[in-house]
Amino acid sequence: MSEKLSAYQPQALALLRIVSGLLFVHSGLVLVFDIPASIYPPPPPETATTLLIAGVLELIGGALLLAGFLTRPTAFVMCGMMAVAYWGYHVPTSFFPANNMGTAAILFCFIFFYLMFSGPGAWAVDNRKGVQDEPAGP
Repeated sequence: MSEKLSAYQPQALALLRIVSGLLFVHSGLVLVFDIPASIYPPPPPETATTLLIAGVLELIGGALLLAGFLTRPTAFVMCGMMAVAYWGYHVPTSFFPANNMGTAAILFCFIFFYLMFSGPGAWAVDNRKGVQDEPAGP
């Protein structure tokens, strides 16, 4: 069973990358264009610039991940962004993710951390460049 499932590892990794990219594009659309309209009250005015920058990063980063283009560097930036989001914006409310609404930030941080090391999986523009990853190991 394990061998049969392992045969689909590149496709499963691609689905993780694609769904994460789609979710980030969606989040960026909400932050930058309010599409679809948010059901939450508007954020305080002093956070407008930070949220606009986050939204632009999410739109661009999400689109790059969705296409599987520049996957590793994009995942590096997005991983750092999610770490900053959690420690800078969620933790001051409460340390515990269930209380500070930071669960998604932690999950995205570690998904992007994984993508930095694993690469894009199947169905990625990165795979069409003709550059093969070097074999793992020392």
